[in-house]
Amino acid sequence: MLRILAVDDDPEILDLLSRGLQFEGYEVETALNGEEALISFRQSAPDLVLLDLMMPGIDGLEVCREMRKLRDTPVLILTAKDAVSDKIAGLDSGADDYVVKPFVFDELLARIRAHLRRKMPGDVQMLQFSDLTLNTATHEVRRNGQLIELTSKEFELLYLFMQYPRQVLNREMIYDKVWGYDFGGESNIIEVYIRYLRSKLEVQGRNKLIHTVRGVGYALREPEPPVNTAAK
Repeated sequence: MLRILAVDDDPEILDLLSRGLQFEGYEVETALNGEEALISFRQSAPDLVLLDLMMPGIDGLEVCREMRKLRDTPVLILTAKDAVSDKIAGLDSGADDYVVKPFVFDELLARIRAHLRRKMPGDVQMLQFSDLTLNTATHEVRRNGQLIELTSKEFELLYLFMQYPRQVLNREMIYDKVWGYDFGGESNIIEVYIRYLRSKLEVQGRNKLIHTVRGVGYALREPEPPVNTAAK
């Protein structure tokens, strides 16, 4: 039975989540604050976490960061904070999804199923493009043999590009495959994460792998050879 850890300082919300998830066949553990959540996370190793942001003591963002240091368990934030800046802060802390209260329970279940499917064990697969390698089993990314530390969402974004090398991926496809829903027309979340990836994969803008195709999207392409500026 898959285990879900639900974290919220509102006992009524925890009760509703617990009863609804148990009815769907999940084993549920609950925590009323960040301290309890981290203890439970370390001891029980849940398959997925539902995490409130606004809690006394350790808030949800810090809890998520601490969880990310321990393992790559899917974390879905449940919160009443609906500003784009709050969503970006939540995802930057390491969360995999962001659900605004009040939410439709069936939609929450669908997102839970989607994230759990991604975590199901599968065949070990090593992808390679140019001098970049990505291991889907260990979540290791290396460029020219050097290990590169990526967050969960950065890894998913890079994995998408490496599944479709040299192809131009538009914003709609990236939203659908990596986030599973749209942040809204004004969101720049894709640009933000492209910038994060480039800062980790490239050295001062050199050896560029992720290219912008203006008005269309982005593509993973081989680095351009260095220009020889030496006088003949």
